[in-house]
Parts: sequence; C-alpha cells; structure tokens
Amino acid sequence: MARRQVNPNRMELLKLKRQLITARRGHKLLKDKRDELMRQFLDLIRQNQSLRQQVEALLADASKQMLLARAVMQPEVLETALLAGRDSLSLSVDTRNITSVNVPVFAAPFEMSGTLENLPYGLASTAGELDQAVTALNKALPVMIKLAEIEKSAQLLADEIEKTRRRVNSLEYVLIPELQDSIRSISMKMDENERGNLTRLMKVKDMIVAQALEQARKKENLASVQS
Repeated sequence: MARRQVNPNRMELLKLKRQLITARRGHKLLKDKRDELMRQFLDLIRQNQSLRQQVEALLADASKQMLLARAVMQPEVLETALLAGRDSLSLSVDTRNITSVNVPVFAAPFEMSGTLENLPYGLASTAGELDQAVTALNKALPVMIKLAEIEKSAQLLADEIEKTRRRVNSLEYVLIPELQDSIRSISMKMDENERGNLTRLMKVKDMIVAQALEQARKKENLASVQS
C-alpha cells in the first residue's frame, strides 16, 4: 500500500483525522446498506423459487391438457380455436424503490380469472381438454409476469450489492488503512520533531546555565584578586 505524501504538521494531522472519521462513518453506512440489500435479495430469491414452482406446475398442467385436446380434436378445429386468441398483450410498467434501487413493477391491464368465462373461442366445437389447457395458461400468465418482475428486481439488486461490496472493500482495505498509516506517520514525525526541539532547548538551557556559572566564577575570581 502506497503511503500518502503529506506534510507532517498539526493542521494536516487534524484534516486526516476528520477524513478518517468520515470514511469510517461512510463504511458503516455502506455495510448497513449492503446487509439490507442482501436481506431484500434473499427475500426476492425465495419469492422467485415459489413463483417458478407455480409456473412450472401450471405449464405442466396446460401441456398435459393440450396433449389430450390434440388427441380428441381435429387438427383444423384445434388450430382455428387457437388462432381465435385474445388481442396482443400489453403491460404497464412502474417502479418501486428497494434500498435506493429502482426495480420494475409489471401489471397486465386486465384480470386473468382462470375461468371459462373469457375463453377466446366458442365452446360448442371444442373439447373440454382445450378449455382446461387455456384456463391453465390464463392462470399461469400473471404468475409469469410476476416472476419476470421478481427476476429483474433480483438482478438489479445483485448488481447494486456488488457495487456496494466493492465500495465497502475499498474503504475497509484501502482508504481507511491508508489514512491510519498517514496519521501514524505524521504523529511519529511530529513526536520526533518535538523530541528534537526539546533536546535543542535543553542544550540551549545547558549553555545558558554554563555561561551563567562561568560569569559567576569569573566575578568571584575577580573579587578575590581585588581583595
């Protein structure tokens, strides 16, 4: 780790100490943010697993019913019924905030009831198996939309967790140790300078005392000669 080039004076020392306090405060805030992001991320993962199981079960049921429908219906009748599907699907997209991360909220502009009321074809010429297949798909669609929302949210949180982790590590392993090292270096240098100044002062004091003693001795000698 490269040591900062700083001037070993009291003003620089105070500035570095303030920077260290700020860095430690920022480090704690970022760690708290990272921990909360991880908690939210794990919650999304649990939701993802639950929704995926629901989607897989609904699609498996739809696939089974569709195979049965193919077995009991004429291909052209089945194709005509399937081509009479509802209009193209559009989604409304909003956002919500999770620990300073904007994540999407998807919503279909209609209710998928999962009943036989809104089937896109007449019931007279189709088999019940097809009705069940389409109903299962109707049930699966909103769950799939929610699953897509959760997966995208988890991806965005994972990206933010990684960014926050890097910032935490940068503070913890680079900036804070660097500041601590610079503070120690300046403190040691200032202590060394203070000891040097004290030594010089003691030498000056000794010289003054020696000169005073010498002058006193000379005066004493002069007085004895005159007497």
